[in-house]
Amino acid sequence: MSPVTSPAPAAPPTPASVIEVVLTVAGISKSFGENHVLQDFSLTLHRGENMVVLGKSGSGKSVLVKCIIGLLAPDAGTITVLGQYVATLDHTALDALRAKVGFLFQSNALYDSMTVRENLLFPLRRHWLADRRGQEDQLVRQALDDVGLPQTIDQLPAELSGGQRKRIALARTLILPPEIILYDEPTTGLDPVTAREIDQLIRHVQQKYHASALIISHDMNCVRLTADRVILLAEGRCYAEGTYDELAQNPDPTVHAFFA
Repeated sequence: MSPVTSPAPAAPPTPASVIEVVLTVAGISKSFGENHVLQDFSLTLHRGENMVVLGKSGSGKSVLVKCIIGLLAPDAGTITVLGQYVATLDHTALDALRAKVGFLFQSNALYDSMTVRENLLFPLRRHWLADRRGQEDQLVRQALDDVGLPQTIDQLPAELSGGQRKRIALARTLILPPEIILYDEPTTGLDPVTAREIDQLIRHVQQKYHASALIISHDMNCVRLTADRVILLAEGRCYAEGTYDELAQNPDPTVHAFFA
């Protein structure tokens, strides 16, 4: 008869499985005087997921993002990013958290007087991550390869097209690299072909980096091509939620107006 042996202890969870939920917005409200922008709004973003927050201009999408990164404090509710309550963080802790959250600005926010190389070096030198010192040139070239623009390394932003500037801004976002990426209207102002390239690049980044993304958009092609899940922000709250196809079939007039 074989001896009875105790089962081997379970392996400790990998870091990727410790925080399956990377972002939680729980019942937040934000008003400016009599303008109630967000009212009991909630969402949950999972690791590796692309979520689009869809809404009309002025619906509160940008206010939501500012609350998530700690630029605005909600009047009520809580926001948890990578297991940390944003409202409880001091300046140093908040800055460290922001190093893990990439933000692609609608305007790109590149420094006009800096070359592409210098723009990409800026976040590295600002955060001075000890494990990346001495790797700056390698990291810059890798980030540019990821967005398909290695040849632009010594150019100024003014020498680039709108689509190229968007790609360089994304490369700067990737250089740390982030666990969560916030995209603010990533295809606004771009022609349809370039917008589609940016949409494909967002998917490429998701697959390569396994990063979670919160994408703010009202470009329905962007929503269709990038979203694993869509939240409709209307009347200050999460009005509807589902996949693109699920919301496209929703007969509610408020939802249908976006998919008509």
